[in-house]
Amino acid sequence: MSDVLTDRDRLYLESKGFAFEAVIEANMICVVIKSFALPAGYEPERSDLLLRLPLQFPDVPPDMFWMDPPVRYAGGVVPPATDLLERYVGRQWQRWSRHFGMSTWRPGVDELRSYLRLIKATLERERPANAA
Repeated sequence: MSDVLTDRDRLYLESKGFAFEAVIEANMICVVIKSFALPAGYEPERSDLLLRLPLQFPDVPPDMFWMDPPVRYAGGVVPPATDLLERYVGRQWQRWSRHFGMSTWRPGVDELRSYLRLIKATLERERPANAA
């Protein structure tokens, strides 16, 4: 049910070919992007990505993201601040405790596309140095 997203966010996800679901749960917009591709240096190569957005999104910044199945660095090392498992939308998710906040977020400018860019940049920056 993607009608909980703005037309702009829904059209962006569709234009990128993402398979996704969006529902409201516990006063949050929960967007599950299926089989999200991870950069080299992570295992598995793909994981479902959960975004929990405040109802006031995009005027209020998002905080953290979640993966299922859990993601590790290649070789099995657990990335820092990802050891908690939480239950949302009927599944257990690995929480990636990354806080973007108002210093990074621009209300009225940023949107779901911006959030996914921040997540991808974070994954790229944090991957092991020897991953290409």
